[in-house]
Amino acid sequence: MRCKQLEIGKIINTHGVKGEVKVLPLTDDPTRYDELKWVYIKKNGQLEKAFIESIKYQKRNVIIKFKGINSMNDAEKLKNLMLLIDRDMAVALPEDTYFICDLIGMEVKTDEDILLGNIQDVISTGSNDVYVVKHSSGKEILIPAIKEVVLNVDVDHNFMIVKPLKGLIEDE
Repeated sequence: MRCKQLEIGKIINTHGVKGEVKVLPLTDDPTRYDELKWVYIKKNGQLEKAFIESIKYQKRNVIIKFKGINSMNDAEKLKNLMLLIDRDMAVALPEDTYFICDLIGMEVKTDEDILLGNIQDVISTGSNDVYVVKHSSGKEILIPAIKEVVLNVDVDHNFMIVKPLKGLIEDE
């Protein structure tokens, strides 16, 4: 199921005294913020549009100044809130790459049509992602996101076909 908005960052702290916030980017390319004029800030389950005044980079973080946020006290209220964009503002993904929010909840079956469960989480390991699949019995299966294992991902129809490596599923 395609998500309408994508999380692109989390406000982790204030920066300075003029209302800037420090953002942990949740994107492979933090410079993608340069193209944004505004983002949504998710407060209490609601999305509020916030216009960007300036952006700069500090190590792995993005420093953002929003219009109307002019003091450290104003910025402090935004701490731990998520930044989102509409899907049509997203960068194009390379082939065989997916937005995590499109994978969460996806049904996973083996190439022999055995239902393994639904994706509950995606873990980034550095070398490849790992899909956490939860079976209806409550058992969790960790599926490495590699071409030898993931045969087909159909975001539009919300399913994935995998060929489990030997020993990946206990009952084998």
